[in-house]
Order: sequence, then C-alpha cells, then structure tokens
Amino acid sequence: MTTPHGQNQYQVRFDWGFAGAQTISGGADVVVWVDQLGFVESEATLPEHDVVHGTIESRRALADWALARQGDRGDRFTIAVVAAGEHRPDGSLRFAVEDLLAAGAVIDALADVGIDYCSPESAAAAAAYTGLSNATSHLISSSASGQALGRPTLTLDEVSEVAVLREFRVGP
Repeated sequence: MTTPHGQNQYQVRFDWGFAGAQTISGGADVVVWVDQLGFVESEATLPEHDVVHGTIESRRALADWALARQGDRGDRFTIAVVAAGEHRPDGSLRFAVEDLLAAGAVIDALADVGIDYCSPESAAAAAAYTGLSNATSHLISSSASGQALGRPTLTLDEVSEVAVLREFRVGP
C-alpha cells in the first residue's frame, strides 16, 4: 500500500535516516545515501536497492550517472535521496545540517540535468542548498557535526566518481 509519505508519484524523493529510506524507496531505482561528513553507517538496514553515496563533491557525477542510467532504461530513473542525519545516544535521529545541504546539492544537480520531477520535500532540500550555497563550507564546518570534528577545513572540490555502497540484483 502506498502512502503520501512514500512520495511515490515523484521521480526524485527526499527523507531522513533509515526509516525514511524504507518509506521512500518503494519503486525507486536507487537510494542515494547522503552523509556529507563520512559517518556512513552500515547499509545493511537500507532497503534492498542499489545504494550510492551522495555528497556535495559528488553531486554532478551522481547526476550524470543517474541521467546515463535513465538513458539506458529509456524510461524514468527514480531516485530516493536520503539524508543520513546522526543518531543520538537515545537512538533518535538528529537533523544534521551538512546532510541537508548535501542532499539539496544532489537534488539540485539532478534538476540541472533534467531529472526534476521532485517531491516538495526534495524541492525544499534543494532550495536550502541553493539559497546557502555560497556559505556551504562555513556552515558545514561550523555545524554541530563539524565542531565535533574540530571544524575541518572543507574544499568541497568536485569528484568524478560515484561511490557505490551496494549493488543489489535480483535473479541470475
């Protein structure tokens, strides 16, 4: 059964954490796990989909990769973008601004290549990134996560490779 929270009618979807990934991955071709500062947790609890790692640095490579997959299929390639967030000691999910900005950057790059049928949640994440893109490095290093890492200097240089965390294939 589909629910509005699954965002199933949209080609680009957005949510938070493992529960969000479960909610929006139905019918998706790939899950983009966005964890900007590298706190990548086990993907074992992610849905049984191809899973790639999304960051601000990989946004354009990821968009080109998705567009190529869409071309190979000859049909829409549906993408579930999931901001990892961080888990608090009590197990609840902490909103991580660096993951919101990175997810927004990925969604914005997808729109730039024409993959732009976005859920309202995706559009809001993209707007957060585009509205703050000139301050992204500062915001990330000054965020709670950035402070916990000692305020790292971030260059956010683009990369040309997409990091595949897991490929999932059914059948022989």
